[in-house]
Parts: sequence; C-alpha cells; structure tokens
Amino acid sequence: MENRDIQPYNDDFKNKAFLKEEAYLRAKEKVKKIVGFYWHLAVFIVVNAFIIITIVVNGGSLWHFGTWATPLFWGIGLLFHFLGVFGVTFLFGKDWEERKIREFMEKDKTNWE
Repeated sequence: MENRDIQPYNDDFKNKAFLKEEAYLRAKEKVKKIVGFYWHLAVFIVVNAFIIITIVVNGGSLWHFGTWATPLFWGIGLLFHFLGVFGVTFLFGKDWEERKIREFMEKDKTNWE
C-alpha cells in the first residue's frame, strides 16, 4: 500500500540561498581572473618599456628585431590570457552578431524598396 499523505521534502529557501552563493562565488572568481589579467597587462607595459628604454639608452637600435622580440612574444601570451579571461566573444559576441544582422537586413530592405 502506498501512503499518499506524505509529501516530498521541498526546501526552496535553502536551494535559492545555495544558488545565490554559487553565483557569488562564480562572480568572485571571474573578478579575480580579470584583476589577474590587468596585473599581467601592467607588468607587461612596465617591464617592456624598461627593456626598450634600456636597449636604446645603451646604444641599441630601436628598429632592431631584438628590441621588439620580448614584447612581441610576451604579447602573444598576453593575447591568450585576454582570450582566456574575456573569451573570444568579447569582440564578436551575440550583440555584435545581432547588430550586423540588423544592419544587413536594413541594407537589403533599402534594395528591395
């Protein structure tokens, strides 16, 4: 025999609090990654400016590949760090796609009228 008087336990309050805390922790981790990227960018600028200035002051050529090798290769790493933090959709996200679609539809609309 089955007892239908017993209802399953439902604790929506705790579930909502857990989801809110989980969202907070995800947001906190995202902010930590963004701050890490900006520190990486700041160190990139300071160190590479120091290297370039040191090379030029000591008689090196500003237009020599060796002068720009470190900023170039470190910059590639910095680009990947940027993409890891902000994602590839940062530049070409859904908003961009929708704007472009509307733009092309408007152009087509003027051609049809």
